[in-house]
Amino acid sequence: MSWGIELWDQFDNLEKHTQWGIDILEKYIKFVKERTEIELSYAKQLRNLSKKYQPKKNSKEEEEYRYTACKAFLSTLNEMNDYAGQHEVISENMTSQIIVELARYVQELKQERKSHFHDGRKAQQHIETCWKQLESSKRRFERDCKEADRAQQYFEKMDADINVTKADVEKARQQAQTRHQMAEDSKADYSSILQKFNHEQHAYYHTHIPSIFQKIQEMEERRIVRIGESVKTYAELDRQVIPIIGKCLDGIVKAAESIDPKNDSQLVVEAYKSGFEPPGDIEFEDYTQPMKRTVSDNSLSNSRGEGKSELKFGGKSKGKLWPFIKKNKLSLKLGATPEDFSNLPPEQRRKKLQQKVDELNKEIQKEMDQRDAITKMKDVYLKNPQMGDPASLDHKLAEVSQNIEKLRLETQKFEAWLAEVEGRLPARSDQARRQSGMYEAQNAPSVNNCAQDRESSPDGSYTEEQSQESEVKVLATDFDDEFDDEEPLPAIGTCKALYTFEGQNEGTISVVEGETLYVIEEDKGDGWTRIRRNEDEEGYVPTSYVEVYLDKNAKGAKTYI
Repeated sequence: MSWGIELWDQFDNLEKHTQWGIDILEKYIKFVKERTEIELSYAKQLRNLSKKYQPKKNSKEEEEYRYTACKAFLSTLNEMNDYAGQHEVISENMTSQIIVELARYVQELKQERKSHFHDGRKAQQHIETCWKQLESSKRRFERDCKEADRAQQYFEKMDADINVTKADVEKARQQAQTRHQMAEDSKADYSSILQKFNHEQHAYYHTHIPSIFQKIQEMEERRIVRIGESVKTYAELDRQVIPIIGKCLDGIVKAAESIDPKNDSQLVVEAYKSGFEPPGDIEFEDYTQPMKRTVSDNSLSNSRGEGKSELKFGGKSKGKLWPFIKKNKLSLKLGATPEDFSNLPPEQRRKKLQQKVDELNKEIQKEMDQRDAITKMKDVYLKNPQMGDPASLDHKLAEVSQNIEKLRLETQKFEAWLAEVEGRLPARSDQARRQSGMYEAQNAPSVNNCAQDRESSPDGSYTEEQSQESEVKVLATDFDDEFDDEEPLPAIGTCKALYTFEGQNEGTISVVEGETLYVIEEDKGDGWTRIRRNEDEEGYVPTSYVEVYLDKNAKGAKTYI
């Protein structure tokens, strides 16, 4: 089956059909493009939906996600976010592997089609030109034959007429011979052109057109194969993300299976347990005999204090069984939450106080890290005055020390309330143990409980002088230790600058992207690394601006050369 043989006379229809094929291909490209837009829109809506229901930070809603059911819901939101990402992957892959490739192929197909049909039209024009030449030669041969016949008849007439002179007869004879020769020449020319035309026509219908149509057929079949491959790719791109989408769904199922109703019930107990004992039985009051009404030792009314009016037996006594309830509601309505959380039940108050103590300890640790960083910078300025003025850091150092002292006093206050709630005496050693384990481990060498930095006056108040004096002693000791050795710090490794940094502040050093320098001091948690370019140039750069390569075998023995 060949178009060149079967469709030798369907040039125009083949031209229309191939253009229709290109239109179909462009329509498929448009379909896939709209699909990618839908995938992107769907992914965006899924992400917005997941973000909409995410718990807000530092809000009551975030605390609710302690429950396993809420954790499962949060896992579902996170998995849906990943699920949306897979739809974005589908869109990106379809764009790169189908839309872009097919768009390029369509342009190539249009150029190839244009070339083939240009060759076809050129062959048509050539055969039409040959046909016109044949027709012109045929008409000329016919005309010359008729002229020769007329000339022959005229000569014969002149020759038969006795009244015509011999000269006229000779002239007529010559004219007839001339016309006859012209007819013979036209016949020969017509015969030659006819043979040439038949040869060109045979080549046109049996060589040129079949070859061109065969190329068009191959082009069209390639287009059909390309569409089939694109459809297959369309399905495979969807299939590729199915395992990951399955993992997302498995994650949601796993989160659902992790829901523990018993655990959630326990969390409710921990969240709302008041710590009060239920009230005891109310004894019968016999008014027939003068008796003093006694109240159960375990009753809540008795636990709230003595000296209150005795409960009256009857309906009016119902409102006095839980006096703290009305008090708490009133204080909450007025918005006056006490600093010591005394409006809360004992158990909830203990949790709030413990939380506050932990927060304050974290703040203290943060301030102490900042103080250490400033002290280190000041030490650098003292050793290298050209890098900055040490006195410029005194104000900041004093401000940080004051913040630490304020936080310590605040911590002591909340620890005392916490000890009171737990039924312990506010002893200093006990209060120190109330600090979180992390804070105690990190600060045991330099910072004990706030009560250890000051002494109590006879009236129970605390003085600031002892704390400030100890603070100065600690700084002085650190200062002396830093200046014991005036030798340059050894290089502990090298680093490569990832970005250009303009060191405009005192104590910093400028680096250029790609530059290699020596590391003389690691990042201590303040985000700065101390480096050296040569003996006279050293300073601090942001740790995120360099890639550090530490020499593990050096241990301080490697010096700058």
